[in-house]
Amino acid sequence: MKPSLKLPLVAMLAIFASCENSNKKTASTDTSITATNPFLKESTLPYQVPDFDQIKDEDFKPAIEEGMKIHLEEINKIADNPEAPTFENTLVAMEKSGQMLTRVNQVFDLLTGANTNKDLQKIQEELAPKQAAHKDAIYLNSKLFSRIKSIYETRAELKLDAESSKLIEYYHQQFELAGAKLSDEAKTDLKKLNEQEASLNAKFANQLLAAGKSGALVVDKGAELAGLSTAEITAAAEAAKTNKLEGKWLVPLKNTTQQPALQALSDRNTRKKLFEASWNRTEKGDSTDTRVTIVQIAKIRAEKAKLMGFQNYAAWKLQDQMAKTPAAVEAFFAKLVPSATARAKSEAVEIQALIDQQKGGFKLEPYDWDYYAEQVRKAKYDLNENEIKPYFELNNVLKNGVFYAATQLYGITFKERTDLPVYHKDIKVYELFDKDGSTIGLFYCDFYKRDNKSGGAWMTNVVNQSKLLGTKPVIFNVCNFAKPAGGAPALISFDDVTTMFHEFGHALHGFFANQQYPSLSGTNVARDFVEFPSQFNEHWAVNPQVFKNYAIHYSTGQPMPQVLVDKIKKAANFNQGFALTEVLAAAALDMQWHKLPATAPLQDADKFETSALQKTGLGLSYVPPRYRSSYFLHIWGNGYAAGYYAYLWTEMLDHDAFSWFEENGGLTRTNGQRFRDMILSRGNTEDYGKMFRDFRGHDPNIKAMQKYRGLPQN
Repeated sequence: MKPSLKLPLVAMLAIFASCENSNKKTASTDTSITATNPFLKESTLPYQVPDFDQIKDEDFKPAIEEGMKIHLEEINKIADNPEAPTFENTLVAMEKSGQMLTRVNQVFDLLTGANTNKDLQKIQEELAPKQAAHKDAIYLNSKLFSRIKSIYETRAELKLDAESSKLIEYYHQQFELAGAKLSDEAKTDLKKLNEQEASLNAKFANQLLAAGKSGALVVDKGAELAGLSTAEITAAAEAAKTNKLEGKWLVPLKNTTQQPALQALSDRNTRKKLFEASWNRTEKGDSTDTRVTIVQIAKIRAEKAKLMGFQNYAAWKLQDQMAKTPAAVEAFFAKLVPSATARAKSEAVEIQALIDQQKGGFKLEPYDWDYYAEQVRKAKYDLNENEIKPYFELNNVLKNGVFYAATQLYGITFKERTDLPVYHKDIKVYELFDKDGSTIGLFYCDFYKRDNKSGGAWMTNVVNQSKLLGTKPVIFNVCNFAKPAGGAPALISFDDVTTMFHEFGHALHGFFANQQYPSLSGTNVARDFVEFPSQFNEHWAVNPQVFKNYAIHYSTGQPMPQVLVDKIKKAANFNQGFALTEVLAAAALDMQWHKLPATAPLQDADKFETSALQKTGLGLSYVPPRYRSSYFLHIWGNGYAAGYYAYLWTEMLDHDAFSWFEENGGLTRTNGQRFRDMILSRGNTEDYGKMFRDFRGHDPNIKAMQKYRGLPQN
């Protein structure tokens, strides 16, 4: 997931992967801005949505550079104001600044993640250090920080409302975290490190998508794909044809280590080749090999932390998070690792027994796990993934599942819009209305995988909610579901269903934002809180009332038989040892990379990874990390550095919060309104721990998470 956590103060880096296909015009070498540039003024379309029909690749660079110029002029005017600093002439003025820059960057970030090309990649890498320098020019401005510090120190006397008081605290903390208290000499060093890191972030993102595309598995004989459905084989043939590989089959790589096809492929050699294509995608010693890049990024981050006076990057980065310290994160891990790995080991024994029973004659490897686990699942629960897919047609899941649940809980309704421009013909747009008929915002769905789209799934705003600016949210959910060939119905897995509910949970967090100030609005919250609403929303995918409304056979129109529903429920805790261990392994890698001190010698990425997994008790040969270090986009490009633990931390929050619903009547409008009022609409306006306690009645408790995962409770 990539939620939109952009600050209106700063043009955040566009750091999402990219490749070559686009219908945009070729970028011009002339970078001076013209009067016709669509970003110079607010869009006149409803909700200020971008006019994608008018936006060209060559518009971005001059607009971003002009936006930075205007923004810096606005900031310098605030910093140099001869009047005494006040909340209005400093902080409110800052909230209103940089609107052109925000406008262009929101769209640029969206397209470089979802619909990029070589021209946008080039702009992305060229502008990354300039944008980092722009950020430093603001956060390291001594005059500006002096004004903020003065307001902060006298905040108790100002008698402001709670949100305004929070904004003062927010700005003061963000400036301190960015190095505002450093000496001039240290600031100069920090600026250099920031520019270097920004360039490497962009380089990594572009290396990764190129590696993912070139690393796709090419199959010469159709028999090697035995086990895949006819539709999947047809899609592989179409993908090969698109890539000028007539007569072959192409299986594209997802961003995770394990690949969906591994569950069905019966040819062990094909499974091995697909796994190795995934595992080694960024480690081929060519221009897409990221290992040197990530080691450089880790080293720079450690040096930045040292400049700031911290032992390591994680200690510096976690200050404004709910967890606060690496020690708190590792204590959280300690509660999960023993039971997760013990469960994974017992699952491995069961799978190995099946392999031996079938006289396989080999030891369980990572590329065998999903294939044989699926057989174990079928044997234990008589559940076949291909048997349930026909009941999950994408558009039906969206309208009668995702939207239906939101209507039942929050009273909102949806209407499709076909009159607004989009950047790809597959995108659909919906307008949201509140229970009283008032408009909420616009929702764009970009669900299908493309070669020029970053892997994974995410939510992003292109317009943020703000009462100060008079704007309502415009939100995109971007996914990578396989597009069916020849106009066939899009039948998705139950994991994909869950992804749709997850990403729309982020969207709800953005749509229900009710803030005055854009910096505190919606999903502009800590990493270890932002996944709470999204993971919480996943629970409604299996709610009986919701499930029966969308689990409808695409051709017969019949609801899923109860016997299949019961099988899904019974299998809910299946394979949880593997699932939890692979995420814990990735989270541990993230934390270990970002606990490196600045004095540590440059690391060999693979040796470091092996050592880190063994040290944390997560080095199970048959359970590789969900993301290998060399293709871990979350931590080297997507802003989750020292923060990937957030997915598990917020899982604790979401299960505990959902248990409140179970104790209080479940899916009701009253309960939904309470969650909306106390969590979804609050943004970053109060302490996260207090916000959770006020809703739940106690501090977050891990027991509900352990129960859901089928693990022993501590």
